[in-house]
Amino acid sequence: MHLLWTIIIGGIAGWLAGKIMRGDGFGVIVDIIVGLVGGWVGGSILGWFGVHSGGIIGRLIIAIVGAIILIWIIRLIRKVI
Repeated sequence: MHLLWTIIIGGIAGWLAGKIMRGDGFGVIVDIIVGLVGGWVGGSILGWFGVHSGGIIGRLIIAIVGAIILIWIIRLIRKVI
């Protein structure tokens, strides 16, 4: 059940991050992957600053922040290449 919630939160976070960053998005599957990786990135970065999530809403916010950072990095790499 935890894996299912992780995928759902990752998908929502990736989709919302794509909308916030005002891009075309990457498609449903890649948005889910970006959200999952973004959750890890956001949790790691915010953990360094002592910020920890509690509950589904906290995890969603951290995943969105991480996905936004990840999308920003991906777009920078695309510009360079």
